[in-house]
Amino acid sequence: MARRFSLSLLTVLSLLFSASTYAEDAVVDRLTQFVDQVQQFQARFQQVVADPEGQIVEQAAGVFYLSRPGKFRWDYHTPYAQQIVADGQQIWFYDEDLEQITVKNQSATLADTPAGLLSGKSRPDEAYHITRLNSDDGLQWVELTPKEADANYQRVQLGFSEQSLQQMRMVDAFDQQTRLVFSEANVNQPIAAEKFQFVPPQGVDVIGESP
Repeated sequence: MARRFSLSLLTVLSLLFSASTYAEDAVVDRLTQFVDQVQQFQARFQQVVADPEGQIVEQAAGVFYLSRPGKFRWDYHTPYAQQIVADGQQIWFYDEDLEQITVKNQSATLADTPAGLLSGKSRPDEAYHITRLNSDDGLQWVELTPKEADANYQRVQLGFSEQSLQQMRMVDAFDQQTRLVFSEANVNQPIAAEKFQFVPPQGVDVIGESP
């Protein structure tokens, strides 16, 4: 499900966009540059999930929005309509087909992930081993390996072009592989505040920690 993917990777994305400054290091300079300069990010995404044998088990697509610090939105258009909206206090999961909304405290939810260092007070090198990878596709790749022994993923790889983040690849604890490809990215272009505000539709069940 798209929801499972998002909870697995929200920690990494939130860390990327929430931190204010990374330590200068030749290995992470591209990551540093991106995080320090990006305030808003919007892009279309294609998501592919494969099993340990490389067989595709799930595909999805939609639009991703993010505003530092701590606000983001995933609009899944295919194969099912879903919205995941973080307003800085709560995370709302809306499954349109099921007509069901789940709401959780944002800090508590993201802190529950194995490497839940999401605020600007935390540095990514405290949670991850960061390594530059060789590039053979025109992108600059950085690999983040969780230092926590009980992390639910083994590694996350980020591929940057000169302009922006282009790809993310994750391998979880069960060797399942998730790949995200971003396109039509807009960096530091204004995003309406309403994108990060969620109002439950009338008549839809709300489950969880509503404010």
